[in-house]
Amino acid sequence: MTIRTFMRSAALAAAGVACGAALTVSLTAFAEKSRTVQLPVEDIRLFADVFGSVKNYYVDEISDKKLLENAVKGMVEGLDPHSTFLDAKAYADMEESTMGEFGGLGLEVTKDPSGVRVVSPIDDTPAARAGVMAGDLIIKIDDKATADLSLNENVKLMRGKPKTSIVLTIARKGSAKPIVIKLERAIIKIQSVKSKLLTDNVGYIRISQFQERTADDVALAYTKLADQAPLKGVVLDLRNNPGGLLQAAIGVSAVFLPEHSLVVSTRGRTPENEKKYLAVLRDYAVGNESPDHIAQVPESAKSVPLVVLVNPASASASEIVAGALQDHKRATIMGTRSFGKGSVQTIIPLRVKNGETTGVKFTTARYYTPSGRTIQAKGITPNIAVDDTPEGNYPSFNLRESDLAHHIEVTDGKDEDAKAAKKETDDAGEEAFDEENAKVPTLRYMFGDDKDFPLEQAKNQLLGKKVITHAETQAKLKAEAKTAKEKAAKEAAQKEKAKGESK
Repeated sequence: MTIRTFMRSAALAAAGVACGAALTVSLTAFAEKSRTVQLPVEDIRLFADVFGSVKNYYVDEISDKKLLENAVKGMVEGLDPHSTFLDAKAYADMEESTMGEFGGLGLEVTKDPSGVRVVSPIDDTPAARAGVMAGDLIIKIDDKATADLSLNENVKLMRGKPKTSIVLTIARKGSAKPIVIKLERAIIKIQSVKSKLLTDNVGYIRISQFQERTADDVALAYTKLADQAPLKGVVLDLRNNPGGLLQAAIGVSAVFLPEHSLVVSTRGRTPENEKKYLAVLRDYAVGNESPDHIAQVPESAKSVPLVVLVNPASASASEIVAGALQDHKRATIMGTRSFGKGSVQTIIPLRVKNGETTGVKFTTARYYTPSGRTIQAKGITPNIAVDDTPEGNYPSFNLRESDLAHHIEVTDGKDEDAKAAKKETDDAGEEAFDEENAKVPTLRYMFGDDKDFPLEQAKNQLLGKKVITHAETQAKLKAEAKTAKEKAAKEAAQKEKAKGESK
């Protein structure tokens, strides 16, 4: 038996915004029987043999329900990092996460063979305030090792009643010892859009996630900024934004693109997954809300100089926006290469029993930018590479889709644009963190504050001032490291000489 999917609405597919399942832009779907496929009888017999052996000989007695549920989980979760079986609790948590208010820590996470990897802390949440960073590896939750548990099981441990405590033990690159962080769970209320007018009439709009109201809020934020001053440019900050609603990503793109511009397309195995999404109301509308603030945004939004900031924790819907604005040459992308999450997950309700729904979430298509570039496992390469600080990048900002076990590769041999995107990524020249010689940057800042180095460079780009690029930062650091090494060698030689003379 196979299933045919019919798209109903876009939804954030994760317990992620509460404490985090894998980041996604996903589509909720109905499942219906469409055609029968011959079952692999010999493999089914093997399954039955293994099932019987476990029932008869395993050290402890295991219920049929538990064994079958584990088998289903293994079948789905072995496909790729974003596919999973949703039991009744996980399905309810996922529905809850689309509402914008829920209990947890404020982390987007994904499974790692060694534990749970932080994709992104969410602004103004317990995790962000405690200093949890993108790329951190959570190895213990209270006294339980995360490597031995599934992603959903780890998520359940991190969730809990507000004002209850939890201890995370974290491994972080650049830190010789595990970091122990005590947090207090809270109701996570996310204000996805923040904005302000910077000096020199440069507007700043930060999006921390793509939710139902995000596109309208961006339109309203731009309108307010344009009313305050004649804007010389706008910085759209998508750093540490793990994604969210597809419609919201299309709507944000529509604020800055001409109407009917292609924003993103999807390609999959079935006709239902071959889609093109344009900067038009029917593609970005969420529900029946009115008025359409995007249509009412000042005309200057379509031409104002624009810089988009991204980093390795900018994923999924963030990459859709960055890719669309880059391909239409509407914005300069600055920062470091994005995460590379370019696949569509479909949530399929399977059955309802005693009022509880179970389902599956698995990958059904890939995203492509307007020019046909793939995002999957490649990410968006910035036009101007800029490090996190003048001292280089933070060492924990290393995790990307291509680092995840079983990640989906691009296999469409006919896609010449995908090959070009791969070459562009390979030529990006990003340098790995040298744990032996490199110093961990001491500068710390909150996105949008006065110490925000990439924001300063984005503002300089808009004002025609000097931009300190990744290449310049790395050249400076290498020169300093070389000087320090030569100095140390000279001092060592002088000590040896002094020893010899004293003898």
